[in-house]
Amino acid sequence: MEHLQILKYTVTIIFTLIVAAVVFVVVTENRNPLKSIAWVLVLVLLPVVGILFYFYMGQNYRKQKIISKRNIKKIKKHIWQHFIESEVVPVSVADEHKGLVNLLYNNGEAILYENNEVEIYTDGNEAFTSLFAEMEKAKHHIHIEFYIIENDEIGNRLKDLLIKKVSEGVMVRLIYDSLGSWKLKKTFLQEMKDGGIEVGSFLRVRLLPILSEKVNYRNHRKIVVVDGVVGFVGGLNIADRYVKGNELGMWRDTLIKINGNAVHGLQSYFLIDWHFVSQTYIVSAEYYPQVAPAGNKLVQTVTSAPDSDWEAILQAFCKMISMAKNYVYIETPYFLPPESLLSAIKIAALSGVDVRLITSQNADAKFTGTAARSYLREMMDAGVKVYFYDNGFIHSKTIVVDDNIATVGSTNMDCRSFELQFEINSFIYDHEFAIQMREIYENDLKHSQRVELSQWKKRERWQKFKESIARLFSPVL
Repeated sequence: MEHLQILKYTVTIIFTLIVAAVVFVVVTENRNPLKSIAWVLVLVLLPVVGILFYFYMGQNYRKQKIISKRNIKKIKKHIWQHFIESEVVPVSVADEHKGLVNLLYNNGEAILYENNEVEIYTDGNEAFTSLFAEMEKAKHHIHIEFYIIENDEIGNRLKDLLIKKVSEGVMVRLIYDSLGSWKLKKTFLQEMKDGGIEVGSFLRVRLLPILSEKVNYRNHRKIVVVDGVVGFVGGLNIADRYVKGNELGMWRDTLIKINGNAVHGLQSYFLIDWHFVSQTYIVSAEYYPQVAPAGNKLVQTVTSAPDSDWEAILQAFCKMISMAKNYVYIETPYFLPPESLLSAIKIAALSGVDVRLITSQNADAKFTGTAARSYLREMMDAGVKVYFYDNGFIHSKTIVVDDNIATVGSTNMDCRSFELQFEINSFIYDHEFAIQMREIYENDLKHSQRVELSQWKKRERWQKFKESIARLFSPVL
């Protein structure tokens, strides 16, 4: 009995020391004070649950560096010094854009590229037709990175095409996210590997995904580079839902194809991720061929991650919105913005800028959709015009401002994208492109229903309460 008492006291002391150590770490990380206080309260009042939750979702990977910054700099040093040094030279930029351009260079080392042409795809069939057509033309390499790859018709078309290109002597490298593509069968992946495709899994989740400590830290990027001269970036995944729909209807998304120097930026981001999944440096000049001028658009592509020094894309969104004089048109499937972005949007609307938000009426993740609805009242109170897309499911992640700047990428307007996931967005500084994006947005408005504030206030109290409870979990939704 005495031995049991000693063991009990020993375990209690050890566990108390662990909790104290974790509390010390949380306090010294200098996070948002409200988040720090919340974690301290959970750890003190519910120590067992608190410790489990902290190791599951509370660690600050922005400090820990999931991907070594030293390795990133080493790759970029090779890329920039040997292959695209001339492109680092500042280009002629309109005065109104210089602030955003400088921000993205300083917080994400994002190079601004001249002489690009950019095509927009909003229809799934057209997007995949263009994507597969460019891969069919490949002579040297195809680099692909997607959050989700499904074992369906589109997924198998991709697999068969890539295996065919390998047989023609083309080098093919593919990165998929282990959690996003967790339903993908081993036989599908093995068939690709047997066909000569180099396959990398990002932060592999073993056993049950929910038990992984890094389940929150996922690679949500969508990148395709063909021969170093053509690139794609946007919100689409490899799945039939973009061409056939599902229970939510047809999935409406946005993908852009880039021809020009900006493809080098996409290439460098892919190869940094490739080094992480394969521990292989690829810095050969053959992956950065000379590209003839394709157009006159300025393109700047930036990534963000839970271990980067700055929340680059979040900061860029806030800056972009603050620059608006006439309008800000936002499209996102999930609207759970952090306080800084929430304030930027409200300030713009209260300043007389025409701010509009198109989002999902029925989210694919119901709890997330419930939490997102809790933000809409304060948006409308500030003068933001809110619309629910009713022609299927809106999965597009875009912002267009004042007919002169637009951004397209993988980043949702939620804390998960800004703080927990690896994301990528291209910013295009071009009047013609911005007008195209505005016209696409205006067409989406025709398939959307405006949410009237007077009606929104009449929702049942129980519904409002559920939304408020769900909102508490918004940082990890």
